[in-house]
Amino acid sequence: MSFVLYETEGAVGIITINRPEALNALNSAVLDELNAVLDGVDLDSIRALVLTGAGEKSFIAGADIGEMSTLTKEEGEAFGKKGNDVFRRIETFPIPVIAAINGFALGGGNEIAMSCDIRICSENAVFGQPEVGLGITPGFGGTQRLARLVSPGMAKQLIYTALNIKADEAYRIGLVNAVYPQAELMDAAKKLAGKIAMNAPIAVRGCKKAINEGLEVGMDEAIVIEEKIFGGCFESEDQREGMANFLRKKDDPAKVKHVAFKNA
Repeated sequence: MSFVLYETEGAVGIITINRPEALNALNSAVLDELNAVLDGVDLDSIRALVLTGAGEKSFIAGADIGEMSTLTKEEGEAFGKKGNDVFRRIETFPIPVIAAINGFALGGGNEIAMSCDIRICSENAVFGQPEVGLGITPGFGGTQRLARLVSPGMAKQLIYTALNIKADEAYRIGLVNAVYPQAELMDAAKKLAGKIAMNAPIAVRGCKKAINEGLEVGMDEAIVIEEKIFGGCFESEDQREGMANFLRKKDDPAKVKHVAFKNA
């Protein structure tokens, strides 16, 4: 059975980590399959992705400790690079990725969630970076993304103590955007992805690129990035039709029509 499932619903792709018997823990095979699934996403038709875990207990409970327990220093670095390469690919993937977090999101599970654009979770979700209790540091970006998403002080507290937090605390500190009853989580994720998919794909992709690249530089450089992406939109049919439809609405609401934005 495949460790990573992929299905589509209209313009939304759904990726499911499928090792429920191991609480969806990440091993090398899962990371390789996830990379292959990303290779197969049709960017001409898919405008947003939802990433989740199989079963009701766990989103992703972490990296596979059984696999990690015998690694040498060199093998540990290589495993960290494998995870970081895949997670960075998610972070910079051309289209938005929404993490639908059901249950445990620990270690690598929290790290992969943080590589997504938007995180929503179920009421039973649990987050944490437990690595120091295992004699290691976070290795898939946890020390970097957590400090950027919440605050350096809060990230240090969570990482140094290895304590887990529940969904309400994750929401309070800004780690997740929203909390839902478990039965409503996937519908909420699909609905959010669907709203994104209705908008101009070139513009949405440009927004993701501008935000991600702008966060890595100073403000003076960041606004130049935005200006160039903004200017590039004026070469698209999406911009011409979107603005024409707005002007039709302003001039005569009866002339408004549904804008079917073209695929990027």
